[in-house]
Amino acid sequence: MHYRPLGKTGLTVSQLGFGAMRLPMKGKGPSSVVDRDLAIPMIHRAFEAGVNYIDTAVMYCNDDSQRAVGEALKGWRDKVVVSTKNNYFGESEKEWWTLLEQSLERLQIDSIDIYNHHGVNRESFRTLVLPTMSRWMEKAKDQGLIKHVCCSFHDNNDALCEIVDSGYPAVITLQYNLLDRQLEDGIARAHEKGIGVIAMGPVGGGRLGSANEVLEALIPDVKRIPELALNFVLANPNVDMAISGMGTMEQVEDNIAIVSNLHKLTEDDKAAINDQLARLKKMADLYCTGCGYCMPCPAGVNIPRVFDAYNDARVYGLWDHARRNYAKLMQPDDGKDSHGADACVECDECLPKCPQHISIPSQLKQSHTVLTKGS
Repeated sequence: MHYRPLGKTGLTVSQLGFGAMRLPMKGKGPSSVVDRDLAIPMIHRAFEAGVNYIDTAVMYCNDDSQRAVGEALKGWRDKVVVSTKNNYFGESEKEWWTLLEQSLERLQIDSIDIYNHHGVNRESFRTLVLPTMSRWMEKAKDQGLIKHVCCSFHDNNDALCEIVDSGYPAVITLQYNLLDRQLEDGIARAHEKGIGVIAMGPVGGGRLGSANEVLEALIPDVKRIPELALNFVLANPNVDMAISGMGTMEQVEDNIAIVSNLHKLTEDDKAAINDQLARLKKMADLYCTGCGYCMPCPAGVNIPRVFDAYNDARVYGLWDHARRNYAKLMQPDDGKDSHGADACVECDECLPKCPQHISIPSQLKQSHTVLTKGS
């Protein structure tokens, strides 16, 4: 296992972090809980291989992730950096503090190493975090309940740069992978200012987790897509860690093997990746850019989401992922009818709204055909 400094925190962390959002579950629906018999050995295997960072949050795994992580930490606490998140955004200090105390109790620890505002964006940062919630964080830090004030982030590059320039967080956890590179400038800026950068979703939430003819063999010595995805993220010198949500022992072993034998990407490798992704992006933009001008659809079809799945399949070769996502889209929601592409009644109201002049009804019909093939 290889290690890197985490910004200016003084912590040294493994290049692979354990994301405890997708731990194996048992039971059904809202009563399901983390399957300790499967999850704890997975976490311990990662620790034994040198992974020294684990990330969880209040609501992960039906509010049970923190408890499971707390049980797994027994005997390991002094060797592992613990990260969790507070998802409260509001004016009540009591409610925010209750979640902090709850996390400490569930994790069975006295202090949290990396404590995050969960899912910060520009608006929440400006209106709540800086003027109000930052004081609560500093109070908790002064009391020794947390060690570093941090945040996870979901917004665009301009918002990221604004947060970075404020100097507020010690570490930012954000989305970054082979297919989502929009934050690269902000990531570089954060690194330059000594803010730790943790990339979540290095395999694109599963999009890059399976075989893919479009991207495979892009780099001669990297044959598998998960391997390419992790190598790509960790080849960025401005990223301190890639955190992967792992749900099986197989995924744990696979990720450990990849990061233990990283392929050093050459400039030619990077150029090949950039050229291929630029070409694919141009192809995707020919079909649908996801602007949403076609919405709302009178028949209830979520046109951008259908085309997003379709693009994942025909442009990026992510057929399994696309078909799974489309199947979820077609499931009834609270008793409502399906909102898949088959609900289109060809009213043609969307046609004059599309700036790309896509023949939306016929494309919807084709999307439904190929995304349900074999289902």
